[in-house]
Amino acid sequence: MSFSRASLFDFPLLKPLVLSHPSSVFSYRRFVTRPIPGLSPAVLLPTRPTQIIAKSSSVTVQPVSEDAREDSQSKDVSGDSIRRRFLDFYASRGHKVLPSASLVPEDPTVLLTIAGMLQFKPVFLGKVPRQVPCATTAQRCIRTNDLENVGRTARHHTFFEMLGNFSFGDYFKKEAIRWAWELSTVEFGLPANRVWVSIYEDDDEAFEIWKNEVGVPVERIKRMGEADNFWTSGPTGPCGPCSELYYDFYPERGSDDDVDLGDDSRFIEFYNLVFMQYNKTDDGLLEPLKQKNIDTGLGLERIAQILQKVPNNYETDLIYPIIAKVLELANISYDSADEKAKTSLKVIADHIRAVVYLISDGVVPSNIGRGYVVRRLIRRAVRKGKSLGINGDGKGSLKGAFLPTVAEKVIEMSTYIDSDVKQKSPRILEEIRQEELHFKKTLERGEKLLDQKLQDALSTADKTENKPCLSGKDAFILYDTYGFPVEITAEVAEERGVSIDMDGFEVEMENQRRQSQAAHNVVKLTVEDDADITKDIDDTEFLGYDSLSARAVVKSLLVGGKPVIRVSEGSEVEILLDRTPFYAESGGQIADHGFMYVNSGGNQDDAVVEVSDVQKSLKIFVHKGIVKSGALEVGKEVEAAVDADLRQRAKVHHTATHLLQSALKKVVGQETSQAGSLVAFDRLRFDFNFNRPLHDGELEEIECLINKWIGDATRLETKVLPLADAKKAGAIAMFGEKYDDEVRVVEVPGVSMELCGGTHVGNTAEIRAFKIISEQGIASGIRRIEAVAGEAFIEYINSRDSQMKRLCSTLKVKAEDVTNRVENLLEELRTARKEASDLRSKAAVYRASVISNKAFTVGTSQTVRVLVESMDDTDADSLKSAAEHLVSTLEEPVAVVLGSCPDKDKVSLVAAFSPGVVSLGVQAGKFIGSIAKLCGGGGGGKPNFAQAGGRKPENLSSALEKAREELVATLSEKLG
Repeated sequence: MSFSRASLFDFPLLKPLVLSHPSSVFSYRRFVTRPIPGLSPAVLLPTRPTQIIAKSSSVTVQPVSEDAREDSQSKDVSGDSIRRRFLDFYASRGHKVLPSASLVPEDPTVLLTIAGMLQFKPVFLGKVPRQVPCATTAQRCIRTNDLENVGRTARHHTFFEMLGNFSFGDYFKKEAIRWAWELSTVEFGLPANRVWVSIYEDDDEAFEIWKNEVGVPVERIKRMGEADNFWTSGPTGPCGPCSELYYDFYPERGSDDDVDLGDDSRFIEFYNLVFMQYNKTDDGLLEPLKQKNIDTGLGLERIAQILQKVPNNYETDLIYPIIAKVLELANISYDSADEKAKTSLKVIADHIRAVVYLISDGVVPSNIGRGYVVRRLIRRAVRKGKSLGINGDGKGSLKGAFLPTVAEKVIEMSTYIDSDVKQKSPRILEEIRQEELHFKKTLERGEKLLDQKLQDALSTADKTENKPCLSGKDAFILYDTYGFPVEITAEVAEERGVSIDMDGFEVEMENQRRQSQAAHNVVKLTVEDDADITKDIDDTEFLGYDSLSARAVVKSLLVGGKPVIRVSEGSEVEILLDRTPFYAESGGQIADHGFMYVNSGGNQDDAVVEVSDVQKSLKIFVHKGIVKSGALEVGKEVEAAVDADLRQRAKVHHTATHLLQSALKKVVGQETSQAGSLVAFDRLRFDFNFNRPLHDGELEEIECLINKWIGDATRLETKVLPLADAKKAGAIAMFGEKYDDEVRVVEVPGVSMELCGGTHVGNTAEIRAFKIISEQGIASGIRRIEAVAGEAFIEYINSRDSQMKRLCSTLKVKAEDVTNRVENLLEELRTARKEASDLRSKAAVYRASVISNKAFTVGTSQTVRVLVESMDDTDADSLKSAAEHLVSTLEEPVAVVLGSCPDKDKVSLVAAFSPGVVSLGVQAGKFIGSIAKLCGGGGGGKPNFAQAGGRKPENLSSALEKAREELVATLSEKLG
């Protein structure tokens, strides 16, 4: 089955679902190819909005009239019209038209939205009640499981639209089949003799409906096995048979029993009907479902190919206008392009569609998860653009990015796919531009290295008579250092006949992951003989949400990684307790500080331990500290007490971080998302995805909004919910984070709701005030805000106030006059510096006049005046003025080289050659560089004037002597 959904529900996290479809290119015969520069005049845009009709009762099937069949032949077949007609068809039959879900699914087991039914999965599984009896959608989808086939086959894509109709216990097989046939042959006007049907081998009910009620000839109904035509949600759960509709491009080939519907040169599957009628039990039995459901999918690009009579999906009006834009940038025609070039054109058009809609849905380029999909697609498109000879952005900048220009066409065509795309276009285009330019910086170096490594692999293979193979380590270097996705490396290698050691690459990736984890405060709970002490330690009970102190028992002590029974004063120790009020560092929040006390009942503590850090391994807390007095033993009871003031600071900053994320989403856009954070006692830090610096006005608006929420004195609500319920309620979760089945939800009602295990204030009023102290970029597409709140805010303001008072005292002005006073002082300083510079230049010119009599002549019949001298401690600017003065006053032609030592460990050099010297082929820029090297430096410039510097003043004298000798020798040779 071409649109198989066999593993939709149980696919692992971060792996897009494989929904395979035929991959061979069919013959171009029998198709009418539309004119390349534009689109067929028959392709029109929809002229009316989709009518949404919902009925409370079950729907009924109406008979098909011949008039309806004839009317379909005159209807618009543009991609936008086909989408509208599909939705209208099912809306008029009682279906609620629902919007496409985001490409970023709520389902944590799937990386991207890969099917139309994904948003209804909880309904089909019976986890949530249905909201409507039946629905219809045009769902945006992304699949990257077979990226290498994109552009090579007639209908592989990363981005595509899946049109679907769904029944949630309302209608079933009979209606679904009748409507699918009516839609295909009447609404879309497909010739009935060209439509074939597949059914599950044991589905006699479907066979009877197709044969007796619809009237499809028996020879065009193919029974197929479980692998092709039976859908399951996993080892157990909802399942059922499928039925598929195929279009026959060559009906004259006959309808023999051996006809293969998988023959891509003849057939294309365009509509898939799934009948969810069974529940598969643990022992493999199929029990009838009480509520039988329908899930269908019709590929928009596929039906457009059929109706528009073009040889492949890429030449439909859904994609070809994008190809036309690439053709314009590459300055080639589609007809003249060879197959390799056409593949590149299709890849760029396909990938940029996917990139535009992914970024619109909040996915930005990165090296993990969904972000890696975007980065990989952009970089693949950039390489294909380079292979087509595209230079610049097509708007006058040869160094500009071309993909944003192509993306503008995608955005222009987005109206009926996702109306939000045009509103987000500035951010979309900027993300694409930055990613393309960033990749181009390393592309040339990376390609040179890859070419070298491939050549080495080929040479080694020739010597050893083995198959050429690129090592996993080399592939990893290209990925890690030069930003080459391994898939791109594999494509280039394949073109050269070289394979890649993917196992070796995965080993290198795993090593990097281990090193990364080791750098993030991982607690080592092993001793030197590798015996894991956690085997005998139960999970630590955390009491810190409700209490800042608790009695606990010491379960284990570690000193230098070794288990000990007792520690005494001065020892650095790691302590494991059975229960603790101390918060362990996690979720960006630093650990609590405090003390542990051992008291046997006297007036004085037997031991005191100062705790300065708490880390966590799985659910075991490790308290790190120093024994300040007495001795501590395993088995002793301690009083564990958290520093209440520091805890309050952390709580204030953590809640303020949640408010900051909400404010960012309101001010700069909902698509912004957290990329990291730090909740400390003295400040908070929040990293987020955004592609430009925030304006002062935006920062001020964010501050005002947060301070308003603080002033509202809203009580926080904290509750523990099942993960699915928390996400359904709208709680924000960080993608890639692993959560337990039950999660802690922290909510500021009306403002923020997040999954969070950190500590928080009880009321926003406890935060007191909030102030942003910096905003900056830390990586491509990542910004960072640092801020203070609560007591840290008071300290920050007091510090600034103290500095201002000292400044006022020094300048002898009021605070409101400081800015004007500083500006005046700066202007006075600039004026004084200019005057001093002018005086130094005049002094240098005077000294130059004095030494001008040291100039000597080189040559006989034709002569050149030469002056090479030291000017002691003259600064670089004055040295320049002196050289210019000498060239203008000495007799033409003249060559001047001056040197000085303006500061300790600093050399300045200047060469000034008149036009007559330059005409001899002697250039100042080339000459002075070699002289500067003698002084430990370098430099250069224009043929008539150049400056250089160095770090070895002790070599200046010998360098000038060398300059004199080389200048005389060069000029003598030129003068003959």
